[in-house]
Amino acid sequence: MITSTLPIDDLKKFGIIESDNSFTKKLSAHDIQGFLKGSIIIADNEKDRITFQLVDGHSRLNINIYERDKDLSLLLENSAKFIEYSDIKTISSQELSVEKKAYVLDKETNKIMEYDFIKNAAELTKLIIEKDNVEETNRYKNELLRLKELFLEKIDQFPNMVKEITHDLNIVSKEISIVNSFTINQKLITEEEHRGAQLEVNDPNIYQKTHHRKEDEHQEEFQNSISFRR
Repeated sequence: MITSTLPIDDLKKFGIIESDNSFTKKLSAHDIQGFLKGSIIIADNEKDRITFQLVDGHSRLNINIYERDKDLSLLLENSAKFIEYSDIKTISSQELSVEKKAYVLDKETNKIMEYDFIKNAAELTKLIIEKDNVEETNRYKNELLRLKELFLEKIDQFPNMVKEITHDLNIVSKEISIVNSFTINQKLITEEEHRGAQLEVNDPNIYQKTHHRKEDEHQEEFQNSISFRR
């Protein structure tokens, strides 16, 4: 139900509420209920993203405008083949704010899921590791390192936000450590498998046993041939 405290004019301006004061049909009942409780509505259009949220006791519509580094259509297309990454910058604020996202195809639902590098850090890292793909792991690690570098730059640029930036930096550093540990373990496993293969080929004991077995076989064949000629 729409109450008198809502910023009706602003909601109509952005198409969230229709001219008859009803919510747009583009929003489900679940979306509307969440919005009235403070959840964010996201509107995407290629490189542009706008978020809407009711604040100050539902009396004001908070609007943030972002710009994505890649077109949404391209991200969705590529995500069907491999994990895609994108940076989203705030352009409605005095301070530079960047969010890094990962777009992953959920094969069970056949939907493209968006993961935030900070808010969904543990979930995203787990997903990458479970894929057990060296190329994907390295791509993810490179994105984490780029984000870490950005946070280090922001600490110098925005000293009044050191606490918030450090919090995000610690999250990224933790995920980098997890990925590094996984990579090292995978390398050790590969080396062990390689060493085992080399052992089977080059182990002198194995070679001698095989050589003697072949000699015994040849001797037996020779004896059988002698026996046959008798």
